[in-house]
Amino acid sequence: MKEAKVKEGAPVEAAPVEAAAEGLNAAGGREERLEKLSKYHVLASMGVGLIPFPVVDMVALMGVQLNMIRKLCAEYGVPFKQDAGKSVISSLLGGVLPVPVGFALISLLKFIPVIGLTTGAVTMPVLSGASTYAIYKVFVKHFEMGGTFLDMDPSKFKTYFSEQFAKGKKYAADLRAKDPAKTEV
Repeated sequence: MKEAKVKEGAPVEAAPVEAAAEGLNAAGGREERLEKLSKYHVLASMGVGLIPFPVVDMVALMGVQLNMIRKLCAEYGVPFKQDAGKSVISSLLGGVLPVPVGFALISLLKFIPVIGLTTGAVTMPVLSGASTYAIYKVFVKHFEMGGTFLDMDPSKFKTYFSEQFAKGKKYAADLRAKDPAKTEV
């Protein structure tokens, strides 16, 4: 192997070292970026859960979740497919039957004056936040394993999604319990 000779006093090129450091910073900063992305979208989902109009809240929730998936795709360099994203979200939620049925019932309950709006305002934000948290966890796990939309099989993530949904309820409830003025995104 040939050694590179450097003139004494000549500046040494640091580009390869800087490039390697930037690569480490990008990978090392990923966790922090992903944490902020998750928190932002869980909070947004919880806010959407407060929309008092039945069905509109569910459509808006799908939009928040698709936006989160789009940003996750950008973070992992995976091409985003909106139709595939909708399909995966529906499949994941459908795998936990009470979740989509619960969303629909709570959303439709909002038609009932006072009781319906109160019930929706109490439960829908936490369920919306929990589902967004679980979807986030599924996509991160899939992308970390080198997956793409083309090989995404929601049925393989049913158990994991259910576990993360349960954790997401606690996560969303904890976020909700915090003073909104202190919650940084």
